[in-house]
Amino acid sequence: MAYMLLAEDDELLANGLSKTLRHSGHKIDQVRTGLDVSAATSANAYDLVILDLGLPDTDGLIVLEQLRKDGRTLPVLILTARDAPEDRIRGLDLGANDYLCKPFNVGELEARIRALLRKEKWANRVEIKSGSLVFDTVANKFFIDNEQVDLSAREFVILEMLLQRKGRVVFKNEIIEHLFNLDKDMTNNALDIVVHRLRKKLDKSGCIIQTVKGLGFIIE
Repeated sequence: MAYMLLAEDDELLANGLSKTLRHSGHKIDQVRTGLDVSAATSANAYDLVILDLGLPDTDGLIVLEQLRKDGRTLPVLILTARDAPEDRIRGLDLGANDYLCKPFNVGELEARIRALLRKEKWANRVEIKSGSLVFDTVANKFFIDNEQVDLSAREFVILEMLLQRKGRVVFKNEIIEHLFNLDKDMTNNALDIVVHRLRKKLDKSGCIIQTVKGLGFIIE
């Protein structure tokens, strides 16, 4: 599950692609201008930006260049009809992490997104282990003893955050802020209930979520 910004002015393409990515479990915000990209990335903590170069108000390469000048390090995948080598080279040199030309295969796009997120979140590891719990970063699923763990969206996000920072405390306010895009009703009490349910599902896996009183949670 990732929080992504799609900058695409073709409404039909943007709606179809957003629907596909949401079906894969991601949260998508759609914008259609370079100005909107700047405003959205300033206001939200996205995991990735999918950027068209043919935006109506500003060339996408200028938008990309400004994102990097502003210090925004999130992965950017350019999705464009421009297939000239010089455009690819300039896009990558300006800070894009990947470049895919239209028309494209949706399966390939999703694979490229997974690869970018895997590099950003998991240092390119395809499996993350804690006891007998395994997170498959390719399939984006959790397993215990080769059996998939059935998790709610909130449980998934919390467990992913804890595994990303294994050995470090993840503060409650960080988790609540991260979950805000998914669930605006999340409170400290609600978070404790979700973690309680999550512990039950991880019972006997050897992956133990410990409470750090007054602060948050940690997987040692």
